[in-house]
Amino acid sequence: MRVTMTSVPKRTDHPNEDFTGALPAAAVLIDGAGIPGSESTCRHGVAWYAARLGGGLLGLLASVGDRGLPALLAEAIEQVTDAHRDTCDVADPISPSATVAVLRLSGGLAEYLVLGDSVLVLDRADGTPLVVSDPREVIISRSYEPALAAAARGGDEYQRILRDLRANRNQPGGFWLAKDDPGAADEAITGSCPIAELTGAVLLSNGASRIEDRFGLAGWPEVMAVLASSGPGEIIRRVRQAEARDGVAADDATIAYCTDLGAA
Repeated sequence: MRVTMTSVPKRTDHPNEDFTGALPAAAVLIDGAGIPGSESTCRHGVAWYAARLGGGLLGLLASVGDRGLPALLAEAIEQVTDAHRDTCDVADPISPSATVAVLRLSGGLAEYLVLGDSVLVLDRADGTPLVVSDPREVIISRSYEPALAAAARGGDEYQRILRDLRANRNQPGGFWLAKDDPGAADEAITGSCPIAELTGAVLLSNGASRIEDRFGLAGWPEVMAVLASSGPGEIIRRVRQAEARDGVAADDATIAYCTDLGAA
């Protein structure tokens, strides 16, 4: 498998809180999630959490690749939690967390896992991409948007609504992220597809997937065509143009584009 990776921070003066890495038959993308004030609960920070989780997951994929993806993610979450349990308040609701996307080629199958709002797209030979996403956080967040818009930003009521929103994290009926509870891995979206049916695949953080799901600049078939012709950098360039045009704050944007899947 050939993997082309591009990752661009939201600002040059801010650490990139995304992580991506690959093995000959697997790719991992982690999108770190932080909440203002999290520095008081974790001295390491979101970028550290994302890199530690992603590195641990890659190590497990290399060493115990015969186990299911949720089991590997659960162990990686436990490892990173143990690494800072004694120095940080890992259970605090605002301590670092992350979304996850994983692709693994094994036994003629492309196995996938998505937890949170990262996106994985499998480019099928019949021309219809299979888009794997976890919409739960987006659905729940949208239900709070009217109340947040009506409240004074930063005020007591605004903060109360945010706390209510965050209370849905890693709870039944809510949305799930990698954080301190390995059980969150069991809530991931998983599946598989025969490698022979695929021409490629891509993993995107939500800062990159907004080319389709926020800005509507291109459908997924066109996104895959641009990746094939121009690479991940062109997707991120178009996203940055749209952010500047619409006055939308930039986010870390990361893409891992996988081709030659049959060569894994």
